[in-house]
Amino acid sequence: MAMTISGLARAGGVGVETIRFYQRRGLLDTPDRPEGAGLAGGVRRYGEEDARRLRFIRSAQAAGFTLDQIGELLRLDAGQDRARARELAAERLAALDLKIAELETARDSLRRLASACHASQEGPCPIISAFEE
Repeated sequence: MAMTISGLARAGGVGVETIRFYQRRGLLDTPDRPEGAGLAGGVRRYGEEDARRLRFIRSAQAAGFTLDQIGELLRLDAGQDRARARELAAERLAALDLKIAELETARDSLRRLASACHASQEGPCPIISAFEE
């Protein structure tokens, strides 16, 4: 099933500019224009493999991988590079664990501030005071 760039964008749930950005980053190929379609050339066509690759990129982004890491994952051989794929996943898990710990600390601090603000109507609001420091 051949599709235009807008069709590929729709299939991947992204905008056309996102497709072009991924192409500039080397994550998606830019197909050649077919010959013989007037001065501007033909319209580029994308196939199911391009849509599959786009879905892979979006899924990996949702898991928190950077575009550089996604590029590396795309270059890995699924049968031969399992150790590196596991290493990248372990790095991502460690980063997620750190971010979760940071968010939990921020949530606990904000809960304490909100509770202190609610406990008294006198003096400055502890929430505002905390951010002024």
